[in-house]
Amino acid sequence: MIRGVHHLAISTPDLDRFVDHYERWFGFERAGEGGWEIGNTRIDTMVGLKDSAARYAMIRLGNLHIEVFEYASNAPQDVRPRMCDRGITHLCLYCDDVFAEYERLKGLGMAFNCPPGGSGATRATYGRDCDGNVVELLQIVDSDCAFAFEKQCAAC
Repeated sequence: MIRGVHHLAISTPDLDRFVDHYERWFGFERAGEGGWEIGNTRIDTMVGLKDSAARYAMIRLGNLHIEVFEYASNAPQDVRPRMCDRGITHLCLYCDDVFAEYERLKGLGMAFNCPPGGSGATRATYGRDCDGNVVELLQIVDSDCAFAFEKQCAAC
């Protein structure tokens, strides 16, 4: 039985920079770290790569864990998908005051598409982290309506 989501994983060209940004910008904390060298056939088989080598850190914020990899092998490509492209398109972080977080993160250098806005139920904005990954900031204004996809509520 699947019980829930434990973590997601992100690959970065600079592990230390990425973890530092997520700690300072979003309040994540380091929960573990490790790595492997070329010649670990079990990991090569698991990740579907030949002669892989990488280091990683597990970071967490509340119950969300992100496993961050920096590969030293296999010529990683810099891919920045658009929101309409297939696959995982963004990470959404829930906040109490999206307007305050927007201003704070903008002051730290995070680039945003626009200021926060939204419906009667939510306020949100999209920006990019230090590697160009899309990060959504979301404030739920009316929890009765925020995820009512199947029916419309009075405020929506």
